[in-house]
Amino acid sequence: MRTATDLAADLHALGLGGGETVMAHAGMRSIGPLVGGPDTLIEAIRLVIGTAGTLVVATDWEAPYLQHLIGEDGRVPDEWREHIPPYDPARSRAMRENGVFAEFMRTTPGARRSANPNCSVAAIGARADWLTKNQALDYGYGEGSPLAKLIEAGGKVLLVGAPAHSITLLHHAEHLAAILGKRVLRQEIPLRRADGSVEWRWCEEYESSEAVVPGFDDEYFDDIAADYRAAGGGIRGPVGDAPAELFDAADITHFAVDWLERAVTAQSSAG
Repeated sequence: MRTATDLAADLHALGLGGGETVMAHAGMRSIGPLVGGPDTLIEAIRLVIGTAGTLVVATDWEAPYLQHLIGEDGRVPDEWREHIPPYDPARSRAMRENGVFAEFMRTTPGARRSANPNCSVAAIGARADWLTKNQALDYGYGEGSPLAKLIEAGGKVLLVGAPAHSITLLHHAEHLAAILGKRVLRQEIPLRRADGSVEWRWCEEYESSEAVVPGFDDEYFDDIAADYRAAGGGIRGPVGDAPAELFDAADITHFAVDWLERAVTAQSSAG
């Protein structure tokens, strides 16, 4: 059984430091037995970054109806609308695909959550309010988003037993890349207002559940990360039993933007 102190020592050896803003992705099973489960990893990261640091986790939201009820026009049929639970940053569950770590983080006392349902993050620490405030409801991975602020803060991305295709920050690179033919997702989503009422609003963003442009594998973030590692990017080491990696947020984003633009140009030339 490992403690938060054990994991903190591993994180420190990996290169995580005090006062840093870090976006973490974790596959909890790979870390091994922990005294307090996912809370142990949250505590360990906070021990390392200290009170001046900030931990950020991608939450999105758990909305099963999106797969079953939304039509090709992006709208829920009238007969179902009153039954659909609206997105509420304080109450809506994190998307299950993001793992148990995201839901534990969302419900940690003091955590803040951003407003865009499909692009929401939870954060705790010195910059949590700043990171989560004023996220646009359209193109929530773009300028002024929590991902853009992570870069502005000189932040890091931490993978602990998580695959590279889970790096949410690379959706910001997709937004920034000057490429044609990006897939756009447009859906009508219910939002809980401050007064408790529900507003149905059309929300638009670049597609994030599959490749942003046709012709790429849906998990091509793995290819970006592999090429980034080959170019000398990132630091690798163990955290518990899990393989872990630490990336500079600005550097991997710049690399990914360039990778995308070159890959789309090559694809167009080949076509």
